[in-house]
Amino acid sequence: MSGFTEFTHSLPSVGAGLWVTVQATVLGAALALLIAFVLGFMARSRRMLVRGTSRVVVEFFRGTSLYVQLFWLFFALPILGFKLVPLACAVVAFGLNYGAYGSEVVRGALDAVPRGQREAAVALSMTPWQRMRLVVLPQAWPQMIPPFNNLLIQLLKCTPLMSLITISDVTFQMDQLRSTTGDTATAYLLLLAIYFVLAYALTLAMNGLEAVAKARLGQPAGGRA
Repeated sequence: MSGFTEFTHSLPSVGAGLWVTVQATVLGAALALLIAFVLGFMARSRRMLVRGTSRVVVEFFRGTSLYVQLFWLFFALPILGFKLVPLACAVVAFGLNYGAYGSEVVRGALDAVPRGQREAAVALSMTPWQRMRLVVLPQAWPQMIPPFNNLLIQLLKCTPLMSLITISDVTFQMDQLRSTTGDTATAYLLLLAIYFVLAYALTLAMNGLEAVAKARLGQPAGGRA
Protein backbone atom coordinates (compact mmCIF):
# COMPACT_ATOMS: atom_id res chain seq x y z
CA MET A 1 0.00 0.00 0.00
CA SER A 2 1.40 3.36 -1.01
CA GLY A 3 2.10 6.02 1.56
CA PHE A 4 -0.59 8.28 0.09
CA THR A 5 -3.21 5.54 0.36
CA GLU A 6 -2.14 4.84 3.94
CA PHE A 7 -2.47 8.51 4.79
CA THR A 8 -5.95 8.58 3.24
CA HIS A 9 -7.11 5.53 5.18
CA SER A 10 -5.77 6.99 8.41
CA LEU A 11 -7.74 10.23 8.17
CA PRO A 12 -10.59 9.03 10.48
CA SER A 13 -8.15 8.14 13.27
CA VAL A 14 -6.27 11.42 12.81
CA GLY A 15 -9.62 13.25 12.92
CA ALA A 16 -10.51 11.44 16.15
CA GLY A 17 -7.17 12.47 17.65
CA LEU A 18 -7.73 16.04 16.52
CA TRP A 19 -11.11 16.07 18.26
CA VAL A 20 -9.47 14.87 21.49
CA THR A 21 -6.88 17.66 21.21
CA VAL A 22 -9.61 20.26 20.68
CA GLN A 23 -11.64 18.94 23.62
CA ALA A 24 -8.65 19.02 25.97
CA THR A 25 -7.75 22.54 24.84
CA VAL A 26 -11.25 23.97 25.21
CA LEU A 27 -12.06 22.25 28.52
CA GLY A 28 -8.60 22.95 29.96
CA ALA A 29 -8.87 26.61 28.94
CA ALA A 30 -12.35 26.93 30.49
CA LEU A 31 -11.12 25.47 33.79
CA ALA A 32 -7.97 27.61 33.66
CA LEU A 33 -10.06 30.76 33.12
CA LEU A 34 -12.24 29.94 36.12
CA ILE A 35 -9.23 29.24 38.35
CA ALA A 36 -7.45 32.37 37.07
CA PHE A 37 -10.34 34.62 38.11
CA VAL A 38 -10.81 32.91 41.49
CA LEU A 39 -7.11 33.11 42.38
CA GLY A 40 -6.78 36.58 40.85
CA PHE A 41 -9.60 37.98 42.99
CA MET A 42 -8.29 36.16 46.07
CA ALA A 43 -4.89 37.79 45.52
CA ARG A 44 -6.50 41.23 45.90
CA SER A 45 -8.41 40.38 49.07
CA ARG A 46 -7.86 42.52 52.16
CA ARG A 47 -7.63 39.37 54.26
CA MET A 48 -4.08 38.10 54.58
CA LEU A 49 -5.17 34.47 54.88
CA VAL A 50 -7.05 34.65 51.56
CA ARG A 51 -4.18 36.44 49.82
CA GLY A 52 -1.66 34.02 51.29
CA THR A 53 -3.66 30.98 50.17
CA SER A 54 -3.83 32.36 46.64
CA ARG A 55 -0.09 33.07 46.65
CA VAL A 56 0.80 29.56 47.83
CA VAL A 57 -1.43 27.87 45.23
CA VAL A 58 -0.14 30.07 42.40
CA GLU A 59 3.52 29.59 43.29
CA PHE A 60 3.08 25.84 43.74
CA PHE A 61 1.54 25.25 40.33
CA ARG A 62 3.85 27.74 38.60
CA GLY A 63 6.88 26.27 40.31
CA THR A 64 6.22 22.62 39.53
CA SER A 65 6.32 20.90 36.18
CA LEU A 66 3.10 20.35 34.23
CA TYR A 67 4.60 17.01 33.22
CA VAL A 68 4.87 15.92 36.86
CA GLN A 69 1.43 17.32 37.75
CA LEU A 70 -0.09 15.28 34.94
CA PHE A 71 1.65 12.12 36.06
CA TRP A 72 0.70 12.73 39.70
CA LEU A 73 -2.98 13.07 38.84
CA PHE A 74 -2.91 9.96 36.67
CA PHE A 75 -0.69 7.61 38.71
CA ALA A 76 -0.64 8.91 42.31
CA LEU A 77 -4.20 10.15 42.81
CA PRO A 78 -5.71 6.63 42.47
CA ILE A 79 -3.47 5.51 45.37
CA LEU A 80 -5.33 8.06 47.54
CA GLY A 81 -8.68 6.64 46.45
CA PHE A 82 -9.55 9.09 43.67
CA LYS A 83 -9.43 8.02 40.07
CA LEU A 84 -10.12 10.26 37.08
CA VAL A 85 -10.45 9.19 33.49
CA PRO A 86 -7.33 10.13 31.49
CA LEU A 87 -8.93 13.09 29.69
CA ALA A 88 -10.18 14.50 33.01
CA CYS A 89 -6.63 14.20 34.42
CA ALA A 90 -5.33 16.22 31.47
CA VAL A 91 -8.03 18.88 31.78
CA VAL A 92 -7.45 19.28 35.53
CA ALA A 93 -3.67 19.48 35.08
CA PHE A 94 -3.97 22.06 32.30
CA GLY A 95 -6.55 24.03 34.26
CA LEU A 96 -4.51 24.19 37.45
CA ASN A 97 -1.20 24.97 35.76
CA TYR A 98 -2.41 27.61 33.32
CA GLY A 99 -4.97 28.92 35.80
CA ALA A 100 -2.08 29.77 38.13
CA TYR A 101 -0.36 31.74 35.36
CA GLY A 102 -3.64 33.34 34.33
CA SER A 103 -4.34 34.54 37.88
CA GLU A 104 -1.36 36.86 37.61
CA VAL A 105 -2.85 38.28 34.41
CA VAL A 106 -6.15 38.90 36.21
CA ARG A 107 -4.48 40.48 39.23
CA GLY A 108 -2.28 42.73 37.09
CA ALA A 109 -5.15 43.89 34.87
CA LEU A 110 -7.37 44.70 37.85
CA ASP A 111 -4.55 46.64 39.50
CA ALA A 112 -3.95 48.56 36.27
CA VAL A 113 -7.39 50.20 36.33
CA PRO A 114 -6.77 53.83 37.37
CA ARG A 115 -7.47 54.53 41.02
CA GLY A 116 -9.55 57.55 40.04
CA GLN A 117 -12.09 55.25 38.38
CA ARG A 118 -12.65 53.37 41.62
CA GLU A 119 -12.87 56.59 43.62
CA ALA A 120 -15.44 58.00 41.20
CA ALA A 121 -17.51 54.82 41.59
CA VAL A 122 -17.31 55.15 45.37
CA ALA A 123 -18.44 58.77 45.08
CA LEU A 124 -21.48 57.52 43.16
CA SER A 125 -22.32 55.24 46.13
CA MET A 126 -21.79 52.05 44.16
CA THR A 127 -21.46 48.84 46.15
CA PRO A 128 -18.18 46.87 45.84
CA TRP A 129 -19.89 44.39 43.51
CA GLN A 130 -21.27 47.21 41.33
CA ARG A 131 -17.84 48.85 41.19
CA MET A 132 -16.24 45.63 40.08
CA ARG A 133 -18.95 44.65 37.58
CA LEU A 134 -19.67 48.05 36.05
CA VAL A 135 -16.39 49.96 36.35
CA VAL A 136 -13.32 47.82 37.01
CA LEU A 137 -13.92 44.59 35.06
CA PRO A 138 -15.04 46.24 31.79
CA GLN A 139 -11.75 48.19 31.75
CA ALA A 140 -9.55 45.32 32.93
CA TRP A 141 -10.99 42.64 30.61
CA PRO A 142 -9.51 44.01 27.32
CA GLN A 143 -6.08 44.09 28.98
CA MET A 144 -6.38 40.44 29.98
CA ILE A 145 -7.20 39.09 26.53
CA PRO A 146 -3.75 39.34 24.77
CA PRO A 147 -1.87 37.53 27.59
CA PHE A 148 -4.72 35.02 27.86
CA ASN A 149 -4.26 34.38 24.13
CA ASN A 150 -0.58 33.55 24.70
CA LEU A 151 -1.46 31.17 27.53
CA LEU A 152 -4.15 29.51 25.42
CA ILE A 153 -1.68 28.79 22.63
CA GLN A 154 0.83 27.48 25.16
CA LEU A 155 -1.87 25.18 26.52
CA LEU A 156 -2.64 23.90 23.02
CA LYS A 157 1.04 23.14 22.44
CA CYS A 158 1.20 21.15 25.70
CA THR A 159 -1.59 18.77 24.70
CA PRO A 160 0.85 16.19 23.18
CA LEU A 161 1.77 15.40 26.81
CA MET A 162 -1.58 13.61 27.00
CA SER A 163 -0.18 10.69 25.03
CA LEU A 164 1.97 9.93 28.10
CA ILE A 165 -1.19 9.00 30.03
CA THR A 166 -2.70 6.80 27.30
CA ILE A 167 -4.72 9.50 25.50
CA SER A 168 -4.64 9.22 21.71
CA ASP A 169 -4.45 12.87 20.68
CA VAL A 170 -3.60 14.12 17.21
CA THR A 171 0.16 13.94 17.85
CA PHE A 172 -0.14 10.31 18.95
CA GLN A 173 -2.26 9.39 15.93
CA MET A 174 0.10 11.14 13.54
CA ASP A 175 3.08 9.41 15.12
CA GLN A 176 1.34 6.07 14.63
CA LEU A 177 0.83 6.99 11.00
CA ARG A 178 4.49 7.91 10.67
CA SER A 179 5.48 4.52 12.06
CA THR A 180 3.16 2.75 9.63
CA THR A 181 4.18 4.62 6.46
CA GLY A 182 7.76 5.47 7.36
CA ASP A 183 7.13 8.91 5.87
CA THR A 184 8.40 11.05 8.72
CA ALA A 185 8.67 14.31 6.80
CA THR A 186 5.07 14.29 5.54
CA ALA A 187 3.58 13.17 8.86
CA TYR A 188 5.27 15.84 10.93
CA LEU A 189 4.73 18.50 8.27
CA LEU A 190 1.00 17.79 8.47
CA LEU A 191 1.21 17.91 12.26
CA LEU A 192 2.92 21.29 12.15
CA ALA A 193 0.19 22.55 9.81
CA ILE A 194 -2.56 21.24 12.12
CA TYR A 195 -1.15 22.98 15.20
CA PHE A 196 -0.56 26.18 13.24
CA VAL A 197 -4.16 26.25 11.99
CA LEU A 198 -5.51 25.58 15.49
CA ALA A 199 -3.31 28.26 17.06
CA TYR A 200 -4.19 30.79 14.37
CA ALA A 201 -7.91 30.09 14.79
CA LEU A 202 -7.56 30.68 18.54
CA THR A 203 -5.70 33.94 17.88
CA LEU A 204 -8.39 35.17 15.49
CA ALA A 205 -11.09 34.31 18.02
CA MET A 206 -9.26 36.12 20.83
CA ASN A 207 -8.60 39.14 18.60
CA GLY A 208 -12.32 39.28 17.86
CA LEU A 209 -13.08 39.06 21.57
CA GLU A 210 -10.63 41.87 22.27
CA ALA A 211 -12.14 44.05 19.53
CA VAL A 212 -15.62 43.60 21.01
CA ALA A 213 -14.38 44.39 24.53
CA LYS A 214 -12.62 47.54 23.35
CA ALA A 215 -15.58 48.64 21.24
CA ARG A 216 -17.72 48.62 24.37
CA LEU A 217 -15.26 51.07 25.90
CA GLY A 218 -15.21 53.20 22.76
CA GLN A 219 -11.59 52.28 22.06
CA PRO A 220 -10.09 51.35 18.64
CA ALA A 221 -9.89 47.59 18.13
CA GLY A 222 -6.17 47.28 17.32
CA GLY A 223 -6.50 43.49 16.95
CA ARG A 224 -3.70 41.41 15.56
CA ALA A 225 -4.33 38.76 12.95
